[in-house]
Amino acid sequence: MLAQLPPALQSLHLPLRLKLWDGNQFDLGPSPQVTILVKEPQLISQLSHPSMDQLGTAFVEGKLELEGDIGEAIRVCDELSEALLTDEDETPPQRLAHDKSTDAEAISYHYDVSNAFYQLWLDQDMAYSCAYFREPDNTLDQAQQDKFDHLCRKLRLEAGEYLLDVGCGWGGLARFAAREYGAKVFGITLSKEQLKLGRERVKAEGLAEKVDLQILDYRDLPQDGRFDKVVSVGMFEHVGHANLALYSQKLFGAVREGGLVMNHGITAKHVDGRPVGRGAGEFIDRYVFPHGELPHLSMISASICEAGLEVVDVESLRLHYAKTLHHWSENLENQLHKAAALVPEKTLRIWRLYLAGCAYAFQKGWINLHQILAVKPYADGHHDLPWTREDLYR
Repeated sequence: MLAQLPPALQSLHLPLRLKLWDGNQFDLGPSPQVTILVKEPQLISQLSHPSMDQLGTAFVEGKLELEGDIGEAIRVCDELSEALLTDEDETPPQRLAHDKSTDAEAISYHYDVSNAFYQLWLDQDMAYSCAYFREPDNTLDQAQQDKFDHLCRKLRLEAGEYLLDVGCGWGGLARFAAREYGAKVFGITLSKEQLKLGRERVKAEGLAEKVDLQILDYRDLPQDGRFDKVVSVGMFEHVGHANLALYSQKLFGAVREGGLVMNHGITAKHVDGRPVGRGAGEFIDRYVFPHGELPHLSMISASICEAGLEVVDVESLRLHYAKTLHHWSENLENQLHKAAALVPEKTLRIWRLYLAGCAYAFQKGWINLHQILAVKPYADGHHDLPWTREDLYR
């Protein structure tokens, strides 16, 4: 048995059991918590230098199976990878080209999977972004409503104001802003599936006169300063480094003088945006978010400022997103039989790894989530924001 495993594997002490295609098994440490079932002999050589990308790809393609809690499997596989691989690749990433067609295809690939599939594991409003846990033991539904409220409070949103929601998803925030704050909302998305369900929910809640959701690329936003406030949640990750300046300019042109712009999105650990996690970033790019690029906080902030907006508040919600993703992953794992009837097996494997893996990544600090509030100053440089943040927490 020992001769069938590379020496590097034999010397490890991990709570991991390997089951081989021929029925043999080998424990890499006492009390295994996770089992990897290796279905093809050629995978054994890969296990001596296992990147997260290689392990994830083998799982997606059905060449190996994971037995045990999916979150624990991610942790143990990371420890396996860390023990056998060198440090992170220090090569700066190649910048990607982003045009309307490419971005639309990427959004469709990710978001047009199946509305029913997303409904299995998201909250009741289908907020597919980081929740805000005022208390650690709050439910996901409560935390997502609190996230909506937190955003509207930061925007100092008032009744009758015109809010632009860039990347509106299924319209949960748009409906909340109209219902709870009395705003008029224009929301845009590139996902036809999101738009269809979002409009149905707007109509069902009797908000059709206040909420207008449309298919529209951010590059085609009106530039006449017609909006009082702008919110963009989970959007700049899809824009690409090369287009961050243009994206920020379009938000600047859409909002009036004195208006506020909120960007809520995932940010990179490294200033140059290179992936982390010993191949985890490459896996996500290939299977989950094609053409996605995470900017560092300094990069997106610089783009916002260069466009003429002034950054006035930044908040990290990294651990909030780790908890959000843990809820999503747990919800999906509890509904696997239903999910299997909605999406192909390969798709389900991708999403199981993605949700559990991202929860782990945020917990480890490989990636972050920042809310960046900016204002478009008046010509003389002043703005109407309060002098303190006290109003946010009353």
